[in-house]
Amino acid sequence: MDQLNYSISIILPAKNEERGLEKLLPLLSEKFTDAEIIIVNDGSTDNTVAVAEANGANVISHPYSMGNGAAIKSGARKAKGDVLVFMDADGQHRPDDISRLLKKISDGYDMAIGARQLDTHATIFRRYANIGYNKLASLMTGHKIEDLTSGFRAVRARHFRKFLYLLPNGFSYPTTSTMAFFRSGLAVTYIPIKAMQREGKSHIRIFRDGMKFLIIILKIGTLFSPMRFFLPISALLFLTGSLYYAYTYIEYERFTNMSALLFLSSLFTFLIGIVSEQISSLHYKGVEEAQRRTKRD
Repeated sequence: MDQLNYSISIILPAKNEERGLEKLLPLLSEKFTDAEIIIVNDGSTDNTVAVAEANGANVISHPYSMGNGAAIKSGARKAKGDVLVFMDADGQHRPDDISRLLKKISDGYDMAIGARQLDTHATIFRRYANIGYNKLASLMTGHKIEDLTSGFRAVRARHFRKFLYLLPNGFSYPTTSTMAFFRSGLAVTYIPIKAMQREGKSHIRIFRDGMKFLIIILKIGTLFSPMRFFLPISALLFLTGSLYYAYTYIEYERFTNMSALLFLSSLFTFLIGIVSEQISSLHYKGVEEAQRRTKRD
């Protein structure tokens, strides 16, 4: 691996992942000799901790399972590296691809994400669900998002920690962090990767966590880009009110209460969007100040 001008922390959230770690940790230790390797034990009941310690990794243990996002936050708070690399502990992500992510960071990006190719998703349902999530998130952020739910990424630690309070404790931290970086004007890029066969069983439940992903996309989208959410709704209400008014005027020569309600709803929705846009600007303030300090340094 080429010499880097920044330190690296590799963070792996792990819940009952002893089989994956037995294969993965020796490879990481061999390839990234200077990197800090952190295993966040999220309430495992197998030998995850023993395997991690035997391979020289730093271990952070949760007293009970708090969720993948909570493990990510614990690892990010404790990590010492300038750049944080997040990857799964189940063997899906290849250590060789880390260097490709770090190359993008060296090129000036703030976040580099491993985008899984469509044929590497576990099932056809997940493949097309991810396509739908990616398109919706792209619409909400105004940027093309190639893999919204990929947990394999490298980020600049100083930026990532600013958004820890936004990250949910479940499996949707990639969704939240990606959209937060995009909407905060931070440089994000993707590299294509092939996901390997995982060790053990997935902890994600398609329908339960799929609905959570959808809600979080809408929540983060309205938080960071409110008018992309409220303006179309306002326009739809106004158009519906106009069409209904045209109908009642032609048929009955009347302006009805329903038309008035639709026009007022359109106005109120638009005003809520404007207020939300002003509130959302507060989230950019810390990032912009950090960027100005970095340029001065």
